[in-house]
Amino acid sequence: MTATSLSKGANVPVDSPAVRVELVWSAGPGVPEVDASALLLTAAGRVRDDGDFVFYNQPRHTSGAVRHLGKRGGSGADAGVTSDAVEVDLRSVETAVERIVLCASADGGTFGLVPGLSLRVLDAATGTGLARFDITAGPETALVGGELYRRQGRWKFRAVGQGYAAGLAGLATDFGITVDDDAPPAPAATPATTRPAAPQLPTPPPTAAASPPPPASPAQPAPSVPPSPPTPPPSPAPTGPRLTKGEERLPVDMRKRLSLRKEQVAVSLSKHGAAGVTARVVLVLDASGSMSLLYSKGVVADVVERMAAVAAQLDDDGEMQAWTFASNPARLPDLRLGELPDWLRLHMRVGEISLFRRGRKKGLHPEQVDMRAVGIQNEEQKVIAEVRAFVRENPAPVPTLVLFFSDGGVYRNGEIERELRDAVEEPIFWQFVGLGRSNYGVLERFDTLPGRRVDNVGFFAVDDIGSLPDPELYDRLLSEFPSWITAAGRAGIL
Repeated sequence: MTATSLSKGANVPVDSPAVRVELVWSAGPGVPEVDASALLLTAAGRVRDDGDFVFYNQPRHTSGAVRHLGKRGGSGADAGVTSDAVEVDLRSVETAVERIVLCASADGGTFGLVPGLSLRVLDAATGTGLARFDITAGPETALVGGELYRRQGRWKFRAVGQGYAAGLAGLATDFGITVDDDAPPAPAATPATTRPAAPQLPTPPPTAAASPPPPASPAQPAPSVPPSPPTPPPSPAPTGPRLTKGEERLPVDMRKRLSLRKEQVAVSLSKHGAAGVTARVVLVLDASGSMSLLYSKGVVADVVERMAAVAAQLDDDGEMQAWTFASNPARLPDLRLGELPDWLRLHMRVGEISLFRRGRKKGLHPEQVDMRAVGIQNEEQKVIAEVRAFVRENPAPVPTLVLFFSDGGVYRNGEIERELRDAVEEPIFWQFVGLGRSNYGVLERFDTLPGRRVDNVGFFAVDDIGSLPDPELYDRLLSEFPSWITAAGRAGIL
């Protein structure tokens, strides 16, 4: 059986009960020291505690499901090749763990100096190759090579290949690992078998080039392991490829989520051939009566936070225009990234949807929309027309991506179709997302309707968007936008 060769972003089912994931490279003079590690993540994309970080100083997870096997030199056909491996018993992975992220760090240089870097997934029992991913890297000193993840009761492996210029500290912090900026000095004589109660971010083992330890005091025994050179402190807010105005003002947890999500948006764009693309992002949110439960459960607020990462990566002014709609559309204040918590508090509260519809206007903030004027029925064509007018009246040198969320109940199919057909010649791509299993009418059918110079509409529906992992959500959200950019450019629309 030949291992499946994967490109960045591709995935393959994993049916073996246990796998060995090997990070492989060609060793030699001037090549940095490379170390493999693994992070066990919950559905929230975070570790539960520092114990979910498996690496050479903490080589076994408490569940026994993940082990760091250590380095091994190749022989025969693999002479000159070095590997570092992690073994995962998929049967023993706790139900709370949804993903196992397979990471790498380079000490003494960047991954651009590491030749022949690849990730291999093998059956742990037989050694049969299951998948191979050849990694291309540059100035990064840490990266996510791939991930094992659950999908509908089965395990899969995805090739990721996402680098972190902020190093292992930036990568680990994004996933919730505690990183001390100023680690306390090691005791003079700590037995080699002693492990700290909670692991700190690892400093790679000393190499031959490391500075020798200072002479031991005559009154004290020399330490058993020479101390490593101090690791530079990580930046306070590791970011994705594009730094966005205002993100430094966000609460720490929100800033960390944003940083990771921007990286994931960048991966999705790169995967679809749109790395570095810039666009204006517009958000449209259904506020019809049937949406009340999704607002009250915080689902819509979570969607907004996840979409803020798309705007942050695509549009570096840190702002996103937003509308809400039901019987009528209403323009919401622009969402500025640094004001995201206040924006969610003011505009994503179910009180403004249910309370005001019962006729009780109470303490409305000057920026809040009075939902009595918005109504309760779905009239998508009105908000589509209003967004089109906004784009015409506010031309931009970049295309506009509209992220349009609705729970369905569409019944103005003819009017909606006319608006979207008229919009074909405009620099706007409409990405519709269905929330649930309702009737989406022409919103769903328009994606395949003939008679248009370019396909300016994307659509997908999801039963429970809160349970959809960020990487999958961004892949689906951004899968058609890059191809529209190409087609619209050729057609002279852009």
